[in-house]
Amino acid sequence: MTKKLKNKKLRHNEYYDMQDIYDGLYQKSKDGGKFRNLMQYITCENNIKLAYRNIKDNAGSKTYGTDDMNIKDIERIEVSEFVQIIQRKFKDYQPKAVKRVEIPKEGSDKTRPLGIPAMYDRLIQQCILQVLEPICEAKFYEHSYGFRPNRSVEHAIAQTHRNMQLSNLHYCVDIDIQGFFDNVNHSKLLKQIWTMGIQDKQLLVIIRKMLKAPVKMPDKTVYYPMKGTPQGGILSPLLSNIALNELDWWVSSNWENMPTRYEYYTTTSQNGTVSRSGAMEALKKTNVKEMRIVRYADDFKIFCRSYDAAVRTFHAVKGWLKERLKLDISSEKSKIVNLRKHYSDFLGFKLKVHRKRNKYTVVSSMSDKAVKKAAKKLVEQIKRIQKPDSGKEQYKMIQNYNSKVMGIHNYYKTATRICLDCRKIAFQTTAVFKNRMRKNYKSVKYYKKRKKRVPNISKAVKMNYGKSEQIRFISGYAVAPVGYVQNKIPKCKKKSVNKYTAEGRAEIHNNLGIDTFTLLKLMQNPVSNRSIQYADNRISLYAGQYGKCAVTGIKLEYSDIHCHHKTPRCQGGTDEYRNLVIVHEDIHRLIHATKQDTISQYISEYKDTIDLRKLNELRNLAGNTEISSLDNTIAI
Repeated sequence: MTKKLKNKKLRHNEYYDMQDIYDGLYQKSKDGGKFRNLMQYITCENNIKLAYRNIKDNAGSKTYGTDDMNIKDIERIEVSEFVQIIQRKFKDYQPKAVKRVEIPKEGSDKTRPLGIPAMYDRLIQQCILQVLEPICEAKFYEHSYGFRPNRSVEHAIAQTHRNMQLSNLHYCVDIDIQGFFDNVNHSKLLKQIWTMGIQDKQLLVIIRKMLKAPVKMPDKTVYYPMKGTPQGGILSPLLSNIALNELDWWVSSNWENMPTRYEYYTTTSQNGTVSRSGAMEALKKTNVKEMRIVRYADDFKIFCRSYDAAVRTFHAVKGWLKERLKLDISSEKSKIVNLRKHYSDFLGFKLKVHRKRNKYTVVSSMSDKAVKKAAKKLVEQIKRIQKPDSGKEQYKMIQNYNSKVMGIHNYYKTATRICLDCRKIAFQTTAVFKNRMRKNYKSVKYYKKRKKRVPNISKAVKMNYGKSEQIRFISGYAVAPVGYVQNKIPKCKKKSVNKYTAEGRAEIHNNLGIDTFTLLKLMQNPVSNRSIQYADNRISLYAGQYGKCAVTGIKLEYSDIHCHHKTPRCQGGTDEYRNLVIVHEDIHRLIHATKQDTISQYISEYKDTIDLRKLNELRNLAGNTEISSLDNTIAI
C-alpha cells in the first residue's frame, strides 16, 4: 500500500529512487565514460513514472497534439498499464506527426512556429531527457546558460558584466544564427551526441526518428523535415545545446582553455570557479587574440579586447559555423559593437560601458523593444480590468496585472537603469489608469484624507511594494506599482551548485527562499469556483509561510500546494485568512483521513518531518481523532 502511494504522489527524483542513478551517470560522463546501454534506465518503471510527474503540471500538458490527447487522458490509465504502454512504444518507436501551430510574438505582429508532439511522444521525450541531461551536463561548457538546470538569465548577464567590467573586454561580436532551430543538421547532431559518449544505438535510432517525425501544418498538409529541431519538443532545448556545445568549447580553446607548454598556478574563487590567472597573464604576452563567449540557447556574445581581435573573431566564427555546423549567420543582425560608444542587446537588455574616473563600469537597461513590449502588455491588461464581467473577474484581472508587473521587475531588476525604464512605463500606465478608471482609481492618501479604512493589501504586494507610496487601489484591490523597483546586482552562478552531486544539491537547498515563480503561478491560476477572498488569502499564506508546508516544513512546489480550511466549510468555516493554512497535498489528505490504513501510509512517508502537535490541532478542528504517536500511528 505504501509503495503505491509513493509512486502516485511524490515527484522528486529521490522518491523514485532515480537520483543515485542520475548522479552515477553524471560522474561517469565527467570521467569520460561511454554509455552503450542507456535504454535500461530510460525504460525502467520509476523513470517512466517520474516523467509523468514532471510533465503533469506543465502548462503544455493540457495542449492537444495530432493524437487529440492531453494529460487528462493519461491520468485515467492505471499505473502498471501506463508503464507497459510506454515500454511497448520504446520497443518499436514510431512517432506520430508533430502538430505545427503559429504562436503570436508578444508585442509584435509576427508569429513563431511551435511544434507540439503527440502526448505519448512528449512522455517518451521526457523519459529520455531525464537520463541524457546528467550525461550532457557533465560535458557542457561552464558559460552556457540557456535551458540548463540551476542556470538563469541573471547568471548570463552577470558573466557579461564580468567580461565587460572586470576583464575590460569592450568589443563585442554579436552573431545571429539564421533560423537556428530550423536548420540544425541531423547527421551532425547525431555525431555530436555520439562524441559526448552517448553510444546506445537503439537510443540514437529513436532520436533520429524524433528528428524526422512528420509535421502536420495548420492547413492539414504534412511534410517530412530534413533538418532542424522543432521548437516545442521537450527534448529540443537539450539537443540545441548539444549542437552548439562544440562552438562553446572551440571559442574557449582559443583563449580560456588554451593548452600551455608549462603548468601555471591557479586560484579558486569563493563561488568555486578555478582561475588560470597565471596562464592568462602568459597568454596576454603572446599574439593570441583574447575571446570569451557567453551563450544562452542560440543567443550568444563573444567579447574581445580590441577591434582587430573582434574582426578576426567575427570572420573565424562565421566560417566555423558554416563549415562545422552547416549554419549561416544573418548579415543584417550580426555585427561588431564598440561597447564604449554603443549598446549591445542581449536577452532583452541593452549593455555598454561608461567611463567613471579611471575605469569603465557597465551601464545596462531594458532594451527599447522590451520597454515597448512591457508597456503594451500592461496597457492591454488595464483595458481588461476596466470592463470585467463581474467583481470576481475584475479581481482576477488585477491579480494578473500584478503578476505581470512582478514578472517584469523580477526579470529586469539586474539592469543598472531599471528604475528609469520602469518610470517610463509607469508614466504610460498611470495615464491609462486615470483615463479609464477615473474615480475608481484611488491612493492611500485618498482614504486617509477622508478618514476611511485603507483596504487590505495582499501579502504578495505588501512583501514587494509595502514601502512604496505608489500603491493604488481599484475597487478596493491593491495594484502593484510598476514604477517602484530596486536594482539588484546580478550574481554569477556558484560553480558548486549542481543538481547531480550531493554537495551541489545541498547548496541548492540552502539557497532557496520564497519561489517567486511559484508565487506568480498562484496569482495567475486561482482555484476555480472559489471566492476572491480565498484566492487572495491563498497567495498571502504561501508568502507568509515562505513556501513551506505548515505541518512538515517541507518546501512546496506548485503542484503540491493545498489550501486547507481549519474549520471545514460544511461546519461554517469561512475563507478568512485565519481559517486557512497551506499544507502539502498528502498532509491535507492525512488531516481528513479516518481509516487506520490510510493514516499509516501517509505517516510512514512523512514520519521524519511531521510536527505531530500541529497535525493534531488541524485534525481536531476538522472533527477527527488525534494521532497518539508517529511510531505506532494509532488514532485515539
